[in-house]
Amino acid sequence: MTKLKILAGLISLMFATGCYYDKEEILYPAGSCNAAGSTYSGTVSPILNAYCNSCHSTAAAPSSGNNIVLDNYNSVKIQASNGMLLGTINHAAGHSPMPKGGAKLSSCDIAKITNWVGSGAPNN
Repeated sequence: MTKLKILAGLISLMFATGCYYDKEEILYPAGSCNAAGSTYSGTVSPILNAYCNSCHSTAAAPSSGNNIVLDNYNSVKIQASNGMLLGTINHAAGHSPMPKGGAKLSSCDIAKITNWVGSGAPNN
């Protein structure tokens, strides 16, 4: 009887630890955002590619009537250094809110970019 209980316990334990749900809402509950350690290549560039580069890439900027390019580090560094990047994504007074015609970036994405700029906007 004891061996049967041990076996049943081990089987139960195997099933309990074998389940894993790869759902974003479970892994990253609402309100959790890890902006610390943001990097250009791993954090900022993917955000800019997703939300900005349809208008602000090397190819698109001249035809869309703007000269702001955000598809390479050197150009992004200029916008980060002069305050334009944070001003536009935060929809600050005196800045053109971006993305134009779209919803404001999530507070988490803004926090990630802000963290990167605050750390000196390194090319990492």
